[in-house]
Amino acid sequence: MASNRIDRINEEIQRELSALIRRLKDPRVSQAGMVSIIRVDTTGDLRYSRIYVSALNKSMEKDVLKGLKSASGFLRRELGHSLQLRYTPELQFIADDSIQQGAHILEVLRQVERADEARGPMFETKEEE
Repeated sequence: MASNRIDRINEEIQRELSALIRRLKDPRVSQAGMVSIIRVDTTGDLRYSRIYVSALNKSMEKDVLKGLKSASGFLRRELGHSLQLRYTPELQFIADDSIQQGAHILEVLRQVERADEARGPMFETKEEE
């Protein structure tokens, strides 16, 4: 039962932070292009939330994390107003590269598929006479 509550809170935090990040004026975040919140993990006691973030421009990802960390007080305060929780969790921003890993795995699978096609059929079937 508690995990359902935490799951709902995680979804709300993700939704609210996505909207708040778009309004940030910090150039490290606003000029980075698209910044996405991939996942939120909140502890059961609601003290900490790990926010997994991905930036479209990977070269600016470290700057984006620094900007988000700098703005975490503002984000936490705004989040507290919108969620109306007794305690608003401390926000910990973490770079997430799962999209990049997924793209790499897809490319490896495509290479294997092309190699299989180049080799031809593995077994030849005999036609019945």
